[in-house]
Amino acid sequence: MSLLITRIHAQRGKLDAQTLFEAERRRARDIMPIIVMTALTVAGRLIFAPVPAIKPVTALIIITGLCFGRDEGFITGALAMLVSNIFFGQGPWTPWQMFTMGLIGYLAGVMGSHGLLKHRWSIGLFGFLMVFLYGFILDTWTIVGFVSNANAASVFTTYAAGFANNLAGAIGTVIFLIPIAISWPRMFNRIKSKYQIGPAA
Repeated sequence: MSLLITRIHAQRGKLDAQTLFEAERRRARDIMPIIVMTALTVAGRLIFAPVPAIKPVTALIIITGLCFGRDEGFITGALAMLVSNIFFGQGPWTPWQMFTMGLIGYLAGVMGSHGLLKHRWSIGLFGFLMVFLYGFILDTWTIVGFVSNANAASVFTTYAAGFANNLAGAIGTVIFLIPIAISWPRMFNRIKSKYQIGPAA
């Protein structure tokens, strides 16, 4: 069952990638934000590898979705986890990580397009909550993949065991987001305007 769900997540990511690159006309310059932000996110995850739970990954994916759109946010989130797991280890958990981090980037793009992430505090709060979403989905994978004969007690124990790690990650994400929440979107908006980055008509 766990392998079936994992394959479904992997197929979902493949379909979203096809939607991004086939449904719209894309130029090389339009793909550059995905490449750059993926590389930056992978580097950030590697640099902060010695620090438990605290990584800039979620913050950078949120900024990507917010600045460049939901599709770019999803693809960057998924690629960042796939590529960085070359160093951290690939496994049946990888599609879950790809899907969840892609979902965070997608949601950031949706929220941003509706003007709901205009302020530093709202971006920070969004980042805080998204880490718990990530933790919840990955803890669910732990239950599906590793907990045999799961019952209410084992499910509660699994989620409770991950709470401290998720809380540390959420606080770390807010710390990473606060300095860049306003300045980076402004910078990226100038770059998008100057180089006309975006889907071609």
